[in-house]
Amino acid sequence: MSLFYSNGSATTEMSPAEVKAGLFTALKQLGERKRVLAVPPDFTRMHSQSGVLTEYAWEYFGEKLVDVLPALGTHKAMTDHEISAMFGKTPRDLFRVHDWRNDIVTLGEVPSEFMLEVSEGKLDYTWPAQVNKLLRDGGHDLILSIGQVVPHEVVGMANGSKNIFVGTGGVMGIHRSHFLGAVYGMERMMGRADTPVRRVLNYASDHFTAGLPQIVYVQTVVNKNAEGKLVIRGMYIGDDSECFELAAKLSLECNFLMMDREIKKAVVFLDPHEFRSTWLGNKSVYRTRMALADNAELIVLAPGVHEFGEDSAIDGLIRKYGYCGTPATLQAVKDDPELAGNLSAAAHLIHGSSEGRFTIRYCPGHLTREEIEGAHFEYGDLAEYSAKYDVNTLTDGWNIVDGEEIFYISNPGLGLWAYRGRFND
Repeated sequence: MSLFYSNGSATTEMSPAEVKAGLFTALKQLGERKRVLAVPPDFTRMHSQSGVLTEYAWEYFGEKLVDVLPALGTHKAMTDHEISAMFGKTPRDLFRVHDWRNDIVTLGEVPSEFMLEVSEGKLDYTWPAQVNKLLRDGGHDLILSIGQVVPHEVVGMANGSKNIFVGTGGVMGIHRSHFLGAVYGMERMMGRADTPVRRVLNYASDHFTAGLPQIVYVQTVVNKNAEGKLVIRGMYIGDDSECFELAAKLSLECNFLMMDREIKKAVVFLDPHEFRSTWLGNKSVYRTRMALADNAELIVLAPGVHEFGEDSAIDGLIRKYGYCGTPATLQAVKDDPELAGNLSAAAHLIHGSSEGRFTIRYCPGHLTREEIEGAHFEYGDLAEYSAKYDVNTLTDGWNIVDGEEIFYISNPGLGLWAYRGRFND
């Protein structure tokens, strides 16, 4: 087990040349490879800089990079335009589509006793370690797992083995891991590298990957510099958990804003190119909830949002139940076999609810008032709220608008915000 490359700090700004040289330095240590599979994130993680790294990997390996499998998880397949925008000159014919309902194999099962232990007695089901069959059966001699480490609502800190077991995972694995995170408590996990879900993923990685090619992780840490430009603060490359842990430590410095006072009114903008569903757009809720005061208002400017779930079955369940809080959602799981069979939807409903503590006002570009209110959100007219809160003049952080103080966030996917009093170790 090795760490092939390590570079980063809270003030580092890696140039494209440095990033490319660092990746090539690591890849040279792997020796000759004949069939390489790259597993980067999809377009919903455009800001991770993983598209550029995948393009560099193609430059390095050439025709030996034979497959690129974006880690879609439950997301929709990328369009040709998205692939071109994110992955540059990487040949279009290398890209494969992950089908989380059909194209999976089960490598092993995490025992129920382990699940019972990590969930503090709340869940006693087994957890299947599922991956896309291409990882096991594609004849590769290297899997290059590329992605950004950033605070995450389901696993605590995104990436590492999550990119493999969730990003290319199957129905049961995704459902049960999401539900574990929800019942354990999102606010107990976000921003922490060691969580129940992470322990399950690590168990699977330790016990069930012997039949896979060598997996090498390329982990980035990204945030905005003083000029508001996205920069790579760090990059860590290795074939064990050390590179993830180093990136997670740096991500806490870069992506986690610990606040000395609570927010009474927050305005979050969802880039229409990145956020087209509440399944993704509710990062506006997840990532701010620990910073919001009781009775606060969260205003979500969502010009691209036109659906709730990116999967049709999950979209229907979200529309049926809405974001109605933990007790009602858990009861619905008991009463409705369809929801019980789609536990990631149930987890999402819990994550997206304010639990009655603050107001969530969604201002969607393509959903009606009836649809928004049916999902238990408050509705806001996008044109009206965009005129009042002009994203072209607001700056990230505290602003004064019409004599009122608001806290503005231009992209909730880049960080986590928490009031010190709500973040307890």
